[in-house]
Amino acid sequence: MLAGPPGPGELLRRRGVVDRVLPVEGVRALDEAAVAGALRAHPDVLPPGRCVDLAANLHGRGPQSTRALRAVLDERGSPAALLIGHRCATAGVDDGPEWDDEAAEVDRWVRLVVAAGGPCSADDLVLSPAGSGVGGGTSPGPWAGADEDEGADEVGVDLRRLAGAVVLHPGAASGSRRWPADRWAALAAQLLAEGHRVVLTGAGAEADLTGEVARRTRATSAGAVRTGGPDDDAGRLVDLAGRCDLEQLADVVARARALVCGDTGVAHLATAVRTPSVLLFGPTSPAAWGPAVDRDRHAVLWPAPDAGYRGDPHAAAVDPVLARTGVGDVLAALRALPSCPAA
Repeated sequence: MLAGPPGPGELLRRRGVVDRVLPVEGVRALDEAAVAGALRAHPDVLPPGRCVDLAANLHGRGPQSTRALRAVLDERGSPAALLIGHRCATAGVDDGPEWDDEAAEVDRWVRLVVAAGGPCSADDLVLSPAGSGVGGGTSPGPWAGADEDEGADEVGVDLRRLAGAVVLHPGAASGSRRWPADRWAALAAQLLAEGHRVVLTGAGAEADLTGEVARRTRATSAGAVRTGGPDDDAGRLVDLAGRCDLEQLADVVARARALVCGDTGVAHLATAVRTPSVLLFGPTSPAAWGPAVDRDRHAVLWPAPDAGYRGDPHAAAVDPVLARTGVGDVLAALRALPSCPAA
């Protein structure tokens, strides 16, 4: 059972990674009673009378997240229930591994699972749905299969017809990690000029940003390319921002020729479905959040002055290191990736 946001949770459940999902929102500022409260609110996930034998804290170092799981074990734990997490004396975890601030994020959690006696490696990031191999690049992705028509009506686009596109994801949680819109538009225009289909993706809150990129792209292209409207996937520029759930976004990325994005969640999705990507880093070092597997499939652009550079990942203005990355840099990185656009 995974306790966390239902969107990613359901994606993992459908891929066979977890059996059940307990919806818990607000994990960035986790209330210590949130998980136990969610169990009471969703008895269908863990019926009354069933106990929790083991709770693993994959949220953070504690103490709030550790205490949230301790509350679950106090209420629903079996007599021999175990709590696995990083060492946190204030939350009563004395035998876990020490938290390492300098460790890569993936390595940190692999070490925790291994320390608890479980088999685990970075390769477990790759999703392999039942009945389908893991795909990427120009091959049909892992979401192409029996349910490939699912969601087409809500999206307004036949996702199968977007196979082989270059996906651009301009958004990120903060301005410091968002490459400027005019550069996204210049990149899109160049790819269109070379004959590639371009798909813009983003959350609903990012629709204004992708709309700006699309408008700038059309202006740069001077009407020379077809652009996809809300119900038109025949165009060579298609804006899907706010029109895909996470499962459909995974489908789009899995079928793509390549993904270009900043330091944001969709980058990890590309890693999971093995789609080549170009990742634009700025305030945060890719040593912490960069791809942990298939590194030959992913190009990381981080023109920092030195390896010790640290910007503010929550700042409103674009990070100066990210601002150093030019459109030509991205195009060159794309062309160097396997199965990616050539000039």
